[in-house]
Amino acid sequence: MSDDISRAGQALATVAVTAGRPPAAANQPMNVPVVLTSTYTASDFAHQPGDLGYGRWGNPTWTALEDAVGALEGGAALSFGSGMAAISAVLNLVPLGGTVVIPDVPYSGTAQLSAELAAAGRLSVRAVPAADTEVVIQALEGADLVILESPTNPMMDVSDLATIIAAAREKGVLSAVDNTFATPLLQQPLSLGAHLVVHSATKYLSGHSDVLLGIVVAQTGDPDGLLTRLHGHRTINGAIPGPMEAWLALRGLRTLALRVDRASANAAELARRLSDHPSVTQVRYPGLTSHPGHELAKRQMRGFGAMLSFELDGNAEATEKVCAATQLWVHTTSLGGVESSLERRRRHGGESTLVPETLIRLSTGIEDVEDLWADLLQALESAS
Repeated sequence: MSDDISRAGQALATVAVTAGRPPAAANQPMNVPVVLTSTYTASDFAHQPGDLGYGRWGNPTWTALEDAVGALEGGAALSFGSGMAAISAVLNLVPLGGTVVIPDVPYSGTAQLSAELAAAGRLSVRAVPAADTEVVIQALEGADLVILESPTNPMMDVSDLATIIAAAREKGVLSAVDNTFATPLLQQPLSLGAHLVVHSATKYLSGHSDVLLGIVVAQTGDPDGLLTRLHGHRTINGAIPGPMEAWLALRGLRTLALRVDRASANAAELARRLSDHPSVTQVRYPGLTSHPGHELAKRQMRGFGAMLSFELDGNAEATEKVCAATQLWVHTTSLGGVESSLERRRRHGGESTLVPETLIRLSTGIEDVEDLWADLLQALESAS
């Protein structure tokens, strides 16, 4: 990824290592320490983003993480206690009775929270097929916010971000892109005009399955005042990250480029092999030429990522047996860790009924690809 250059003129892989560090000085630590405090000594502050005074308003360890992720995305970042806390804050930007446009098969947490808010009369939801650009743009009429995912979770659909974001700006609609799957190394939606980018930092940014965190990134300088509003929401709702979690996420971020490179290479090879397996009816991975969004992903992304899904020729019970039969792949939810994991997404009651019963979502880690394939192969054969 040495050709992917940040606004600072450095490669993104370099920024992931260097951003968010304190100024270099003799006998000073390389990293911002974990600041464990609820209270700061009095000073002249005005309760603005970045001012300290009380632990719920800010923390130097959060700031270091926010500086690093902001540098990678080309904007200004704000951290939250979880990815869902970040999504909740973004949805709170919708005025009372307003309208949000979301993919018809988004991350299940986004779908469930949106449905709850709609049921309470807080807002209305328009769910649209993420890959149908014309339908998405039509749904923007009179809307207040559009939340996009590309690729989507777990169907791996690819949205035309540039075209949809441009249409949203023309219609005065806020746009937020969940960039968790792609990471800023493979895709930077702010550069396409998005107002906001959202991450579950629990996943690839942290990368070690030991942290719950969320991030929202706004345009540099906060020209729309969104970061100020989000900071206010975080403060008054207490949706703050822990300093230890922020420190762990920042440490994990240092190897982001290496992890994404290795995991993406593994995913591409496994997608190719799964496509040839007789028990597999469909592989959903944008890196395959058979994927309907392949050409768009080639133009829009710097790589195809480490997430893929595939469907089996069978039923839900047989699919669960395949998942349970793996030994190296961890049969669990979540994603983006160094370890490879998989699950049948419809096992969760909140998952969309548009997701096939036999769909298995893979989060490909950094293990040796031959070991990963051998384990998948024996699981497929043992369940057949």
